[in-house]
Amino acid sequence: MWHFAISVFLIELYGRNLLLTAVFGLVVAGSVLLLGALIGDWVDRNPRNKVAHASLFIQNISVTICSIVLMLVFSYKQRIEQIWDGWLTVVCYTVVIVLADVANLASTALTIAIQRDWIVVITGYNRGHLAGMNATMRRIDQVTNILAPLAVGQVMTLASNVVGCGFILGWNLVSLIVEFFFLSRVYRIVPALSVKPPVVELDHTNLQGMERRGSQGEGQVVQPLAEGNSDGSLHLKEITYLPLCFRRFRWLVSTCKDGWRAYYHQPVFLAGMGLAFLYTTVLGFDCITTGYAYTQGISGSLLSLLMGVSAITGLMGTVMFTRLRKTYGLVNTGIISSGLHLGCLLLCVCSVFAPGSPMDLSLLMPYFTSNSSSELGGMASQRQKHTYPLRGGSNQPLLPDRSSIHWTNNTVLFDNVPSGSAPESYISIILLFMGVITARIGLWSFDLTVTQLLQETICESERGVVNGVQSSMNYLMDLLHFIMVISAPQPQHFGILVLISVLFITTGHTMYFLYAHKAKRKRRQDT
Repeated sequence: MWHFAISVFLIELYGRNLLLTAVFGLVVAGSVLLLGALIGDWVDRNPRNKVAHASLFIQNISVTICSIVLMLVFSYKQRIEQIWDGWLTVVCYTVVIVLADVANLASTALTIAIQRDWIVVITGYNRGHLAGMNATMRRIDQVTNILAPLAVGQVMTLASNVVGCGFILGWNLVSLIVEFFFLSRVYRIVPALSVKPPVVELDHTNLQGMERRGSQGEGQVVQPLAEGNSDGSLHLKEITYLPLCFRRFRWLVSTCKDGWRAYYHQPVFLAGMGLAFLYTTVLGFDCITTGYAYTQGISGSLLSLLMGVSAITGLMGTVMFTRLRKTYGLVNTGIISSGLHLGCLLLCVCSVFAPGSPMDLSLLMPYFTSNSSSELGGMASQRQKHTYPLRGGSNQPLLPDRSSIHWTNNTVLFDNVPSGSAPESYISIILLFMGVITARIGLWSFDLTVTQLLQETICESERGVVNGVQSSMNYLMDLLHFIMVISAPQPQHFGILVLISVLFITTGHTMYFLYAHKAKRKRRQDT
């Protein structure tokens, strides 16, 4: 609910402008990118129950306080704008974004702890049970991601933003108690959760030894070398002479560096990178693809229906994963899922060149001569008739003015779309959504495959930090896809974004194919 509502609240706060939402997205992505390794290291170093309880408490309390601030701002906005020449408003915006970011960081820590560590221990390291639990948790996530925004969206639409904030506030307080009770109960039921291996401190000499071992053989759990203790002690003595703040900063930098290095030396590094590359795409049901669909004459009700169908295909992907893994093994399941994902995305590639596509490369070439420009302008005007007109003309961005938008589950529903005109052909948009919807079967099956590979392969003492770095990579690649849209924001550019997205996805799956080849070759050598 909060993930959906915060974007709407920020748009409403800043006069229906996207600036605060963009700043929030940048802060969230940047913070996880910088702090992902530190969050994972914190998960590794502390007892499981303390990590889960602390993350849960910080997440829900941050959302609760942020909801209170938003309720005050919405209720007394005019008075607040008059205090300190408007600077109090800036302070409130900053507090909201910082608290929301803290909640997201705590949510990241909780996800790493529960979905990457706890369930591995709960299943007793049984691969079949682990696959079933991963699939079940993913189904719960998908259903929740549909129902939660619909619920809070209805409250905000029927009542007001203040009531919506109050609803989320109350829900978080209740869920905090319920989640705390259930997590404590699970921790008591499974005694193995209370046993956690100590995190080995690595100095510079040990890290060099770890690199040498990583180069000698992949797939082995890296342990620090015992040599060089005298050099390591001298190194520690040098560090102790530094001021406390410098020692803390040096430790933070060293932890991040060690985390990224540990991630790089994992035998599943290529598989993890392949999953991260799949985040650089516009081929999903986010506000970008939805905004493009509106420019092509797709109604809000039809889009809601398509989102429901996509949720069903996502659930089909989780079912397919469990059956493929049982029949063909985990690595082969990833190969099959990759092939299915890429095969379905070919429909999206075909949609770029199909009748009804508004793609016009001339808009990216403003440096042509005037004669060439006039000719290309004529071609553009011909292609424009395939574009569903919105306010603002043919160069309407993919994310238009939010003053005419209702938000429902990360989609935009326009009130004032002209009803008298329609594109000459719907073939392009039909192919696009056929590809996006059917591709979710292979996508979610592939996602579960890489998730379980990370769970099975990473040693227990590094599970948190490596998954923290994986979260950082996912956010980094997700950030790139927003940069792509900012660089080419017009509907006529969307075809280029589709081709770039497919290129990134193909690169990601190629990385997985390389990993699968190495894993099979190593398995043959071992046997």
